[in-house]
Formats: sequence, C-alpha cells, structure tokens
Amino acid sequence: QVQLVESGGGLVQAGGSLRLSCAASGHTFSTYTAGWFRQAPGKEREFVAAISRAGSTTNYADSVKGRFTISRDNAKNTVYLEMNSLKPEDTAVYYCAAKYSTVVKLIPAWYDYWGQGTQVTVSS
Repeated sequence: QVQLVESGGGLVQAGGSLRLSCAASGHTFSTYTAGWFRQAPGKEREFVAAISRAGSTTNYADSVKGRFTISRDNAKNTVYLEMNSLKPEDTAVYYCAAKYSTVVKLIPAWYDYWGQGTQVTVSS
C-alpha cells in the first residue's frame, strides 16, 4: 500500500508558476512509477506527466510540454510538478498517482494509488 498526499496548489495569475508536491508513504516509493493527472469540472481526468521509478524516463501531455516539469526525489519519497507559464485552461484539480512498475504508462486506469487532489486555479 502507498499513501499519496498532494500539496502546493492555489490561485495564480496567468503566466505565473506553481510547484506541486506529492509525498508518498507506506512503501518503497523508488519502486513505483508516478504520474500527475488533472480533472477540470465536467471533464474527464486527463494525463499531465509521468516519471519512471528512477526518474530516467518522463512523459508529458502535449498541452503542457515545455511548460511543466516532473521530477522526483526518492530519498524524500516525493514527486514534484513544476508548472510555469500557467494558462487559465490549466485550472483543474491535480492528482498524483503511482503504480509498482518498471514501465511508464499514461492511462489513469493503469495506476493503483491516488492522492486526494489539490486545486490549481489560474486567473486570466
């Protein structure tokens, strides 16, 4: 079992930055693939970024490529999402997810563990 707790969300103006953190507990997090997803009101949960367990492989949604950076610090059992040049369309609840695996996938249903989410609101 892995417990995930996100933090770092908030209200920011367009063009601003936020850094989300996802703290994991309960197991050896360095053996888990991790991902960030988001869900806006009335929309499906969508993939944002994912990172392999050692951090050597990352994937990004086209909509955030070049603006967001996923990283992890396994010594701290934490995954980060650095978000720059934020746009109003980035407004959503952001979720951290994890799965015990050696590969990286982008589908929400593949992940076994989820955090409670953190709200990100970008004003225009």
